[in-house]
Amino acid sequence: MKRYGGLTQVELAGATGLSPATVSNIVKELSASGLLHTTPSTHSGRRALRVTLAHGLGLVIGVSVTRRHLRVAVADLGGTVVAEKHMPLARDHRADNELDKATLLIADLLETVDARMDEVVGVGVAIAAPIDQRSSSIAARGILRGWDGVRIADTLSRRLNTSVHVDNASNLIAAAEWRTGAGRGKQNLITVDLGDGIGAGIIAGGRPVRGHRGGAGEFGHTAVEPAGPVCRCGNRGCLEAIAGVPAVLERLGDPRVVKTADLVSRAIAGDDRCIRAIADTGRTVGRAVAGLCNLLDPERVIVSGDLVRAGELLLGPMRHALEAGLLLDPDGTPDLVAGQLGDTAAVTGAILLAIDHAQIRVDDHDAITIEPTTHVLAFTT
Repeated sequence: MKRYGGLTQVELAGATGLSPATVSNIVKELSASGLLHTTPSTHSGRRALRVTLAHGLGLVIGVSVTRRHLRVAVADLGGTVVAEKHMPLARDHRADNELDKATLLIADLLETVDARMDEVVGVGVAIAAPIDQRSSSIAARGILRGWDGVRIADTLSRRLNTSVHVDNASNLIAAAEWRTGAGRGKQNLITVDLGDGIGAGIIAGGRPVRGHRGGAGEFGHTAVEPAGPVCRCGNRGCLEAIAGVPAVLERLGDPRVVKTADLVSRAIAGDDRCIRAIADTGRTVGRAVAGLCNLLDPERVIVSGDLVRAGELLLGPMRHALEAGLLLDPDGTPDLVAGQLGDTAAVTGAILLAIDHAQIRVDDHDAITIEPTTHVLAFTT
C-alpha cells in the first residue's frame, strides 16, 4: 500500500500471491480494526473493492523544493508515507510555477489514496534556502532565484486552504535524521548536505539551531578561498562555489560526466579523475566541517545528498581532513557517517514539521479533531 497508494482486492491477490478469498478475509479484518479503508471501484470492467491505508485522524503533506527537484509525499499522523511523487525542475524555476505543480501533485496523490483535501491537517515545506520564520520567505536574495520575496506559507496555504509551515531544508534534514535516521540517540549533531548546494543543519542539546532570522547553517556560503570563484550568492570563494557538485563537474570538464550520478558511477567503476574529484571535494568539505565542529562540538556529523552515494570515496578523505583540523584530542572526535534517509530526508523532515504543528483536541463528547497550531518544531523522542 505504501508503494502503490491503493489496489483493488484482485490486484492485492496478484501482488501477494494469496488467494482472492484469503485477501478478502484479511481486508475485512484490517478494515474492521481501522487499519484499511475500502471504496467501491472497478477492475477490468467489473465491480471491485479498492483498498487503501486508513487515514485515521487525518493526513499531512510534505513538500521538498531544491534547485532541481520537487518531491511531495502524503503521510498519516504517525509519519507513515502512503503516497509520494517527485519530478525534476528547470534550473531557474519560478515560485508560482512550482507551487502550482506542488498543488497538482498533492491533488493527484490524495486521489490515489482516496482522500480529500479536507482530511489534510497540515503541510510542511522544505526549501533549499534560508527561511525568515517571520514571513516564511527566503532570507537571502539570490540563493533560490525566482523565489525572492515570496511568502511561501501564505501563498501555498491559499492554494490548499490548510495550514502550511516552511523551514530550511537543511534544518529539516537534521530533524529527520535525528528523529528517524542516523542521528537517533544523539543530542548534538550536524548534518551536511552535499548536492547542487551545500547546507548544514544543527541540533544542539536536542533542539534545532536556526539563529536570529533563520539563517543558521548556511555552511555552503562560508568563504574558504578569498580569491576563489564568484558564488551564486554574489560573494567570492564560498565553499559551495568550490566544492558544490556543479563546481566539481565544471572543473572536471568531462562531457561524459554531466550530473552527480555520472560522477559517482564512474568513480565507483575506477575512473581515476572522478575518484580524485570526489576525494578533493571530501577533503575541502572536511576541513570546513572541522571548523564547524570546533565551534559546536557535536557527537556526530551526518553527510547526506547525492554525492554521499560515493561512500568511502567521499567519506574517507572527509573524515581524515576533519580529524586533522580538530582541536580536541582523538577521544573527542565526532563520528562521521552517511545519512540513512537518502533522497527522502528533506521531505521526511517536512512531514515531521507538519505533524509537529498539528494539535489533537478531544471535546466533552470524546470527539477527536485536529487543529493547526503555531508552536515551534518540537524535537521529542
